[in-house]
Amino acid sequence: MKNGQHPFAVIVSCSDSRVPPELLFDQALGDLFVVRVAGNVVTPVEMGSIEYAVEHLKVPLVVVLGHEECGAVTAAVQGGETHGSIAAIIEKIKPAVNEARVTKATGKDLIEKSADLNIQNALMDIAKSPIIKEGVETKQVRVIGAKYDLDEGLLKLMND
Repeated sequence: MKNGQHPFAVIVSCSDSRVPPELLFDQALGDLFVVRVAGNVVTPVEMGSIEYAVEHLKVPLVVVLGHEECGAVTAAVQGGETHGSIAAIIEKIKPAVNEARVTKATGKDLIEKSADLNIQNALMDIAKSPIIKEGVETKQVRVIGAKYDLDEGLLKLMND
């Protein structure tokens, strides 16, 4: 580790303390380049970290990892008043919530559908990056979504 890092994957994960990527993927220090943010949203700040890992560390895999019962997604669904910088996270999740509402889902189903769509939206945001796009086109980089099921303790791939 003293001679630098050589992770094999970038994990864009929610900052929820119940979803630590290193433990979920059973990986040691230095194996994963982890970007954690509430709601696993991708803004220019997170994108910069992802691009750094892909371009400079030559990481071949990017995973957007969401989870059940996400507090940030729940807050976006409930729509209450937010303060400070939390509003920026909620605003980034709202398009997924609006899309989920079209399905007429309610309650927990609406929250989980919103979480799934939020992962897909993050994947689309990542795909817009010229660095990522080039890596995908040359088959040097793969970008996938996953969701952790808190009840079952299982991590499920969302696309392949």
